[in-house]
Amino acid sequence: MDLIAFSDILQGAVQVANPWVVFFVIVGVVIGMIFGAAPGLTAPAAIALFLPVTYAMGPTSSMALLLGIYCAGYFAGSIPAILINTPGAPSSAATALDGFAMARAGEGDRALSTAIWGSLIGGLFSLLLLMTIAPLLARFALTFTSVEYFSFALIGIVCVAGISRGSLAKGFAAALFGILVSTVGIDPVSGVGRFMFGEPNLMGGIPQTTALIGLFAISQMLLLSKKDTQDQIVLPTQKAASQLAVLRDLWRYRWVTFKSAVIGSLIGVLPGTGPAIASWISYSDALRAANPGDKFGQGEVKGVIACEVSNNSVTGGAMVPLLTLGIPGDPVTAILIGALMIQGVHVGPFLIQQNGSLFVSILLLLCLSNILMVAVGLSARKVAAKVLQIPPGILVPTICMMAAIGVFSISNNAFDVRLVLIFGLIGYLMVRLEFPTAPAVLGVVLGPILEKNLRNALTVSDMDFSVFITRPVSAAALIATACLLYVWLGPRKRSEVHPQPEKL
Repeated sequence: MDLIAFSDILQGAVQVANPWVVFFVIVGVVIGMIFGAAPGLTAPAAIALFLPVTYAMGPTSSMALLLGIYCAGYFAGSIPAILINTPGAPSSAATALDGFAMARAGEGDRALSTAIWGSLIGGLFSLLLLMTIAPLLARFALTFTSVEYFSFALIGIVCVAGISRGSLAKGFAAALFGILVSTVGIDPVSGVGRFMFGEPNLMGGIPQTTALIGLFAISQMLLLSKKDTQDQIVLPTQKAASQLAVLRDLWRYRWVTFKSAVIGSLIGVLPGTGPAIASWISYSDALRAANPGDKFGQGEVKGVIACEVSNNSVTGGAMVPLLTLGIPGDPVTAILIGALMIQGVHVGPFLIQQNGSLFVSILLLLCLSNILMVAVGLSARKVAAKVLQIPPGILVPTICMMAAIGVFSISNNAFDVRLVLIFGLIGYLMVRLEFPTAPAVLGVVLGPILEKNLRNALTVSDMDFSVFITRPVSAAALIATACLLYVWLGPRKRSEVHPQPEKL
């Protein structure tokens, strides 16, 4: 922490102690709970939707609102997963395996309480990782040039495309689509218009906020509008869980808790991964180390612990590459880059050095968000099921109207409203055709980083491409990229070389 002066620590603490900042954290936690608990809505959609609101806020207040949504939204997806076997987010799919089985046995309150406390432990553990690793990594990153930034941005694109569900080709196609979108507008070097089609409103490019709201919020509303009613599941009377007994469970299975926190934090550090990968890997690890009497898939509390601890451990881990390298760790942190840029804050290795108080504020806000998440979650867990009963006929037009108002308020331009509808349709078609949207979002964000640093590196090196392999850090990143491609393409190649025999 030698990059942070004591005055920055004191100033960051004073900023977070502001009553308005605490109020915005509470509002963010409540919004995150609602969006995470409603099937079809996710934390990225909530943050993208409320991003325009931060235009009138300061950096600390805007981070308070968005980080509250961030932490609470990742947890709240477990509420419908446990109560109605419908994960509120992809990261909660593994939680439903044992959480819903516990609810059918009358232990839904125990499962929810376990998820709440497990999320707190995971969030605080990743916060400790962020506090210790980020300043050290930032000091190391001060030596980076455009060569290293291009290589890291490239590995971020490859990671998020490679871990996407379904076809690897579709993941890369979605990422390339996002990069293509980021090139629309006036070329910053030559001043030539690109992909504008004679539309003057595209001279400044496609706003990231507009693309994000369309791909996340509007597309999800279009999908949700296809559902007339939600399936109603009748559960037996739920037994009230003792919070002390839940804490005893976490202590009894402390090794599972610790491993899941480590897995989630480390996966969060890898660009483009996210909580879905962390929860499944942690659940698989817990299943691998299961004892003979464990009942995974039939209501095993260790399954809920593994998923929810790793789920929220991603939050702090994903902030490490964001605050030190300017590379988003997941779709949510990709949107947070836009929120910081709105406030005139440029993320990267100089952030901690030049804005130490803001870094301290982010640490404190993450801690406060996790604590308030527990308070709100425990007090509202008995009425959480009512959020799941909101009819799509009310939810869909309300969210779409809020999205249109938010996008229009950015620049008072009706063209942006048309753009968000276009990207909403694109996002809807991507989901229906099984193209992942996360690579597209990171492509929009990382596209300018890739192009700018590639052109700067080649300009300085007199168009010598060997500069990317002669610098050690860049070469290591490219080797890691090649290894990841080999790992992901290996099974596909082997299946092509040795096809399965057809059944007679």
